[in-house]
Amino acid sequence: MRILLMGNPNVGKSVVFNRLTGVDVICSNYPGTTVEFTKGSMRIKGKHTEVIDVPGTYTLEPTSKAEEVATKMIREGDIVINVVDATNLERSLNLTLQLLKRKVPMLVALNLWDETKHTGISIDVEKLEEILGVPCVPTCAITGEGIKQLVEEISEAKVSTYEYEESERWQEIGNIIAKVEKITYRHHTFLERLGDASVAPATGIPIALIILYATFKIIRFIGEGLVGYVFEPLFEKLWAPLMLKLSGLMGSQGWLHNILIGKLVDGEIDFVESLGLLTTGLFVPIAMVLPYVFAFYLVLSFLEDSGYLPRLAVLVDTLMHRVGLHGLAIIPMMLGLGCNVPAALSTRIMETRRERFISATLMAIAVPCMAQIAMIVGLVGKYGARGLATIFGTLFIVWVVLGVLFNRFLKGESPEIFVEIPPYRIPYLKGLLKKVWIRVKWFIKEAVPWVLVGVFIINVLYTFHIIEFIGKFTAPVITKVLGLPLEAVGALIIGFLRKDVAVGMLAPLGLTLKQLIIASVVLTMYFPCVATFTTMAKELGFVDMLKSAGIMVISAIIAGGLLNLIL
Repeated sequence: MRILLMGNPNVGKSVVFNRLTGVDVICSNYPGTTVEFTKGSMRIKGKHTEVIDVPGTYTLEPTSKAEEVATKMIREGDIVINVVDATNLERSLNLTLQLLKRKVPMLVALNLWDETKHTGISIDVEKLEEILGVPCVPTCAITGEGIKQLVEEISEAKVSTYEYEESERWQEIGNIIAKVEKITYRHHTFLERLGDASVAPATGIPIALIILYATFKIIRFIGEGLVGYVFEPLFEKLWAPLMLKLSGLMGSQGWLHNILIGKLVDGEIDFVESLGLLTTGLFVPIAMVLPYVFAFYLVLSFLEDSGYLPRLAVLVDTLMHRVGLHGLAIIPMMLGLGCNVPAALSTRIMETRRERFISATLMAIAVPCMAQIAMIVGLVGKYGARGLATIFGTLFIVWVVLGVLFNRFLKGESPEIFVEIPPYRIPYLKGLLKKVWIRVKWFIKEAVPWVLVGVFIINVLYTFHIIEFIGKFTAPVITKVLGLPLEAVGALIIGFLRKDVAVGMLAPLGLTLKQLIIASVVLTMYFPCVATFTTMAKELGFVDMLKSAGIMVISAIIAGGLLNLIL
């Protein structure tokens, strides 16, 4: 049996999904699209049952790719659990009535039931059941209230006999609300006052700055703690001795030794400089990058589940319109700070092809992923805020300038923002951790293989002196325009495979602060990693991807050249 969870965005559908399913859940793309859905399993009366968290939709008359997928998936389910927001029943019933028309076995979960008490809303559940003709169960997924009853009622799901004229749907909804819902006056809560303050510019901008500052402080605290107290000791005390023994067995030299172990530094394993598959190839993604990625996704998931991100989207909407986008484009930009691949995928939330091109290109050029940020901080952080501020300040200026140019010269319009703003909520811890685990598992599966490929290729290029040839060919640009030594060519080449590895390769070159700044900016801008590149090709199409790539190379050379002149 297959159960579909369907509902509007921000009604707690994913929290219900986490309550129903176990740990082993799978994120998949719907065939032929890049729209993701989550799949898990549960047991009902001893039988295995598949549960699918369908992309959120407001209607079965689709206006976006995600809503198209949600509409198509109805045919693939045996039972539909329609998760509705009990505090906003009128809006939710629009989808509910459309689902009833599809004549699928169904039941309704009246989620956020606890909030109805705080907002002065009273719903007659028995009367609503009688009208709709399907079971209705009050739930609070965050606390687990009503989930057991919901599971028990699944076997009672049925096809409704409720009929209405499609042209009079909203009139029907109004009639239902009049019969089942009563609202009484109450005072605003603290969270509601905070929610209002978060979107008003006078108070929202200081709140946003405080939250963003706290976000990066928390990420750095967690990331540095995991690196310094967990991962580095594990590699230094456990993995390094094993690698030294393996090195001794291999004779401490030879091309195979260089590929697997890398070159020894003063007879010891240097996990950053050795450039071996089993040393640098594993140390960089696991010990240097994974801690920061984990910390970023932990904080991002908290911001998502608490309801802050939609408010941030509304707050930055005016700025985003200056660069040809609307406020929701802040989501790909923030996701890009974790990993550019999901950021590229998330550009599908933009309505037009023009917006998708602008958001994907700006993200790929000027938003470094957390892996790269960690490496940049490691390289330049010792020089203090001066170096880091120059790098990230330059990237922000590039983001603004390119965005203004795109908005000026790319034909098309930027639609207004239409986004549901949920009330502030305390995130469900188990669901939040499950979301973080899914994202971290995805990073390990995607990142580690590419780092290994990158380290292998760079070793081969060095072994056969190909990098020397490319260095001589590109010398005028690298040395004269950018002011970098020829040895930096290797990092620029490997940057197409993994940016974090490329930045790490700058460490043994003995670059000055000026050169480190230029190299870090150029590496960020000139190309995304190959995983992001292929994702952009799928999202934008091959022609637009090539246009985006051309803009990246030109803007990187211009920015690097200007930095070389100014600094």
